Amino acid sequence: MKAKKGFTLVEILIVVVILGILAAIVIPQFTGASVEAKVSSVKSDLQSMRSQIELYKLQHNEALPGAGGGSAADFESDMTDRTDVDGNVWAAGAGTAYGPYMQKLPTNPLNNLSTVRYDGADAGADTHGWRFDSTTGEFNPDDAYDGDDDGTIDHIQHDY
Repeated sequence: MKAKKGFTLVEILIVVVILGILAAIVIPQFTGASVEAKVSSVKSDLQSMRSQIELYKLQHNEALPGAGGGSAADFESDMTDRTDVDGNVWAAGAGTAYGPYMQKLPTNPLNNLSTVRYDGADAGADTHGWRFDSTTGEFNPDDAYDGDDDGTIDHIQHDY
């Protein structure tokens, strides 16, 4: 009699069960790493934006970006265009030009938005990528990530 070659159904089922167990162990590890990478990116973007806001303030007589018009559009324009010392869009040849401080506003990787909620306009978390308080100069993410590393986004609570 010739010996049959191949695997039995039981052997194949055992291999499939073992692969399933390994996948159940490994996949949650990657989910946590993804959230950690996004939080790390937010921290890096915050550091860049906060330092550029501080530079703007130093070059514009302690005025914060957006102070001229008091809106998110003015904030974005002040950060991405060349301005004079008074914060007005710079006209070629008219005095010293400052900026641009950023080529574009960064995208918040936790909610994939790059817009700015200026002084609480459009209230509610996750409506914009960032929020800026023109009274205090605070620039923070406008997302609902709570920082508890469980892979979910629950409520605002930043310690960046």
